[in-house]
Amino acid sequence: MLKVSDLRMKDIINITDGKRLGFIKDIELNLQGGRIKSLILPGTSKFMGIFGRCDDIIISWDQIKKVGIDVILVEVHSFTDLKHQDPWDEDLEN
Repeated sequence: MLKVSDLRMKDIINITDGKRLGFIKDIELNLQGGRIKSLILPGTSKFMGIFGRCDDIIISWDQIKKVGIDVILVEVHSFTDLKHQDPWDEDLEN
């Protein structure tokens, strides 16, 4: 069994380009199905971190390829495949 606190300590790596995407900020759950729906990562830094961050990045569960000891490998073919989350948009349907 894997705890959420264990997941948050793992690096997220994109296997298509080897880019490190960061650590998990939050997890979106499907309570009806009892499954993880997506991982939410902090957005990328704007100009040298001075001007804050972009919107959060959402990686859907089907993009996750392997959960290892230290890393989680995801397959995202391009940065545009990542969904960005608006912090004011609450999706309460799922």
